[in-house]
Amino acid sequence: MDLIKIAQETFHIEADALYKMAERLDENFLDAIELILHTKGKLIITGVGKSGLVGAKIAATFASTGTSSFFLHPTEALHGDLGMIGKDDALMAISSSGESEELTKILPHIKRFDIPLIGLTGNGNSSLAKYADVFLDISVEKEACPLNIAPTTSTTLTMALGD
Repeated sequence: MDLIKIAQETFHIEADALYKMAERLDENFLDAIELILHTKGKLIITGVGKSGLVGAKIAATFASTGTSSFFLHPTEALHGDLGMIGKDDALMAISSSGESEELTKILPHIKRFDIPLIGLTGNGNSSLAKYADVFLDISVEKEACPLNIAPTTSTTLTMALGD
């Protein structure tokens, strides 16, 4: 097993996905920026699993660049923490499938309170994409994982988009 070749292939797969993402940026990206810039309250970022971990990093980056933000886990939101979201806030939700059960359960509440929603998902037909005011496509052709299972390329792409 040539570990150097495996590592190089990982870098190439992820770099290729980043280049492809750069080429497909469209008006939705500008809409997301406008939504964030015009948010009077906080930008709240949510996601489950690896998407949640990436979301926490994105929230920290926004906070360090002057945008008031924090990460809210969807399960905690379902158990009383939806009250942390105010009428002047916006929500950025991250889910590769757009169908994470914990996340999709909070979407109707977000809409009921008329909270602007930026949805980052690889599935344009998902619940998240349909609920989103702004949909950003984070689909990837291939994960760098040899079994194409572990979120590798998709987390790299999502983190770069957050940056």
